[in-house]
Amino acid sequence: MSGPLSGHHVAVLLGGLSSEREVSLVSGRECANALERLGARVSRVDAGRDLAQVLSELKPDVCFNALHGAWGEDGCVQGVLETLGLPYTHCGVLASALAMDKAKSKAVLAAAGVAVPGGGLFNRFEAARRHVIEPPYVIKPNAEGSSVGVFIVEKGANAPPQAIAAPDWTYGEEVMVEPYVAGKELAVGVMDGKAMTVTEIVPRKGFYDYEAKYAEGGSEHVVPADLPKHAFEKAMKLSEMAHAALGCRGVTRSDLRYDDVNDILVLLEVNTQPGMTPTSLVPEQAAQQGVDFDRLVLWITEDAYARGGAGRLASTGETSGKGAP
Repeated sequence: MSGPLSGHHVAVLLGGLSSEREVSLVSGRECANALERLGARVSRVDAGRDLAQVLSELKPDVCFNALHGAWGEDGCVQGVLETLGLPYTHCGVLASALAMDKAKSKAVLAAAGVAVPGGGLFNRFEAARRHVIEPPYVIKPNAEGSSVGVFIVEKGANAPPQAIAAPDWTYGEEVMVEPYVAGKELAVGVMDGKAMTVTEIVPRKGFYDYEAKYAEGGSEHVVPADLPKHAFEKAMKLSEMAHAALGCRGVTRSDLRYDDVNDILVLLEVNTQPGMTPTSLVPEQAAQQGVDFDRLVLWITEDAYARGGAGRLASTGETSGKGAP
């Protein structure tokens, strides 16, 4: 098939080893299909421990990293790709590792002037024995994404959730405990250092957990969010600041909470490899800005190739690796 990526071999890394494997398979499928529509020769690679060997044999021009969570999003796979000298999408080793570690990224963001929640890092057994901060608060794994293993402890709760001390807990020994910020759940996609728009996420039930993020109909997205002008602009600015402070590149997504009663806005975390599924926020925001899914995938791929030192990947089209479409 002819297209702007004709003659180029792209390895799409998908699946992987994390708790977010199933979402990554969907992201990878959607991106691989788009790359084929753009004319690329695509190799779909389920990223396991033999990744270096597989890629050494495939010899792709560029790797599209559609992995989510540990191993694929935390700097580990990025280190493998750096060692192999292969251009790859999204953030580098340091930014990926920093953003995945909630405690360390919060320290960096706070130092850069980004408003973040309070709280701190605790051993999961200590956090299960007693209220380490006054309820209401949120407990979440320190190094997981996509709202897995997250609990909201309501005001007046007698005890913390005991699931964090259970033998089948697989999300690490440290948990982040933060004061619960009531109000609106917001997300801002940042592309080439510039915020796209603000989305308000309204879960159909409960809070914005893993199911609400990825299940069809799990949440309603209001794009652009119906916010006061100052809050909308501040959410955009904080997301750009966070992207820059962590040393991110390509496309990221910041998650925020806005207490519209007390006018308090805080940034919760930065996702260095946002979902690229049919229900994902970044493709939806890009479309709202006039950038369709294929063009978004093309820009991400070109951006990776340009940063890999090989110059412009596509021979035609409106995008380039130096700026967003």
